[in-house]
Order: sequence, then C-alpha cells, then structure tokens
Amino acid sequence: MWEEVLEQFPPRWHEPDHRKILSGILGNRNCGLQLSMAIIKAPPKQPKSVTIQARVEESVKTHLDQYAKFIDSSPSCVIAEALKVLFKRDDEFKAWLDQHANELNREQIQGEALSKTA
Repeated sequence: MWEEVLEQFPPRWHEPDHRKILSGILGNRNCGLQLSMAIIKAPPKQPKSVTIQARVEESVKTHLDQYAKFIDSSPSCVIAEALKVLFKRDDEFKAWLDQHANELNREQIQGEALSKTA
C-alpha cells in the first residue's frame, strides 16, 4: 500500500529522506501507513477449495492443458477462472440464482449441519 501511495509522487520523493517525510505526514492521517515494509510479502489468503471431477472430450482436455501452459498456470486455475467469468456474464443465470437464493441457502445450511454432526 505504501508503494502505491509513493508512486503518485515525483521520483525525487522516492529518496530515503523524502520517504521519511512522507511517512510522517501520511502515517498519521492515512490508515497508519508506515515507511517500514517487509522484504517478503505474505501470499494472499486463498479461498477454501474443493475437488471436482468432470468428463470432457479429449480435445477439450488438450486445449485446457495448452491454455494453462499458455498463461503459465494450472488447468485447475483455468477452469476456476473460466467458471467465474461464465457466472459473472450470464445474466439469465444471475436472475435464476436470485430467484432460488433462499432455496440454495437452506440447502447450504442443511449441508453444513450434516457435516458438523458427522
């Protein structure tokens, strides 16, 4: 966050003396920004993931693997991101989801209760 704020200032403000001044000014008024930063950043927290299985045509699997290689990622990541795009862009699905929200929430709550008692 500090680096993002610093980028908004001219290069001369990136020097150590000016950084201390900016840190003092911004640190008190801008959510506690401070000059010191960790050398290594903690990775972002990953959402809980589950395993799914799907049967697809061989050509789909080949393209999936090729696309994953193309973006330097994993097939799982490609599938997850593709589904997110699909869910975000499909207006009919979003409308259907809104209509069935109570039913889906009830099923989710029941599933959680069953897993806690098991």
